[in-house]
Formats: sequence, C-alpha cells, structure tokens
Amino acid sequence: MNKKILTDREQEVFELLVLNKTTSEIANFLGISEKTVRNHISNTIQKLGVKGRAQAVVELIKLGEITI
Repeated sequence: MNKKILTDREQEVFELLVLNKTTSEIANFLGISEKTVRNHISNTIQKLGVKGRAQAVVELIKLGEITI
C-alpha cells in the first residue's frame, strides 16, 4: 500500500483548492487562519518539489492523492 504524501489537513486544503475556493474561503470552511492555509499549501509545494499551487494540484492528481 502506498504511503500518503499529504497530512489529512493538507489533503482537505487541496481538495478545496481544486473546487476553486480562495484561501479565505478555505480558512473559514475549515475553521483555521488564512496563514495556516498558506502554510499547508507551502508545505505541500515543498514536499512535491513543484513551483506553485497549480503544479501541486496536477502532481497530487497524478499521484492519486486528490481526486477531481
């Protein structure tokens, strides 16, 4: 079985990003600060070694970490 790359929270954040939610909307929905949302996004981008949110989304879909 494959080990998950993302934490549960990072996965939630990216699933909402795929739905075109803004950082503010994601923060409100999850009950966390916008800074925390940005940290989750930044951590994920670093883990994947990609250049931005869009590339991270593409990579996560390829890896089966998130679905659209």
